[in-house]
Amino acid sequence: MKVTEETNKCRKQEETCCQKDTAEQEGYDRGHSFKRITENNTTNTNRQNEWMLERILSSNNLHRAYKKVKKNKGAGGVDGMKTGELLAYLTEHQRELVLSIRNGTYKPQPVRRVEIPKDNGKTRKLGIPTVVDRVIQQAISQVLVPIYERKFSDNSYGFRPHRSTHQALLKCQKNVNEGYQYVVDLDLEQYFDTVNHSKLIQILSETIHDGRVISLIHKFLNAGVMIKGIRTTNDFGVPQGGPLSPLLANV
Repeated sequence: MKVTEETNKCRKQEETCCQKDTAEQEGYDRGHSFKRITENNTTNTNRQNEWMLERILSSNNLHRAYKKVKKNKGAGGVDGMKTGELLAYLTEHQRELVLSIRNGTYKPQPVRRVEIPKDNGKTRKLGIPTVVDRVIQQAISQVLVPIYERKFSDNSYGFRPHRSTHQALLKCQKNVNEGYQYVVDLDLEQYFDTVNHSKLIQILSETIHDGRVISLIHKFLNAGVMIKGIRTTNDFGVPQGGPLSPLLANV
């Protein structure tokens, strides 16, 4: 799409972005919902993939993402904003937020580092994104998860929707009953912290053909970590704690 066409499209969407949501029973209280962005009606799968950002930024998808983040609650990120303040912020800033994502100027904030004690005496490093960044990550995840669920192994149970440890145990029991006698147990130490960004982006690009979505995900990977007021970045690691991280780790 030419720059002029994209600019005109953004302006039209900006004018209609702040429509009042009449479906209060769906949990958006009395705030504004994100106005649905008109999607390309082509039936070509590749073409729909190219317009993936529009699906991510659609009103229904962002609405669902907001409700999910609010339901999960959790601590605030580096900006100190709590989930209880999220509705007021989105009501006031949703137009500029959506527009900044569309035009590529959106910049995720660094995640706040928290260390959780483990049973072995070590700690697990968690990265807590800001609540606004969590909404955007959740919106991305909601679009990508159905796509990658069709690609993942049926024998995989970790960090996947509608799958649990109990189901994994039942599968193990089934294998035992079928006569299998050996188990190979592997543990990739600090896996989340050692994911290679370049390799991850390469793999994502094989399925996601909307470069704007790839760029947005890359920005989250490069947002860095805030430790004692100092921001650090590297080419490795998917911070545990963000809504998008489990999917990226499985990818």
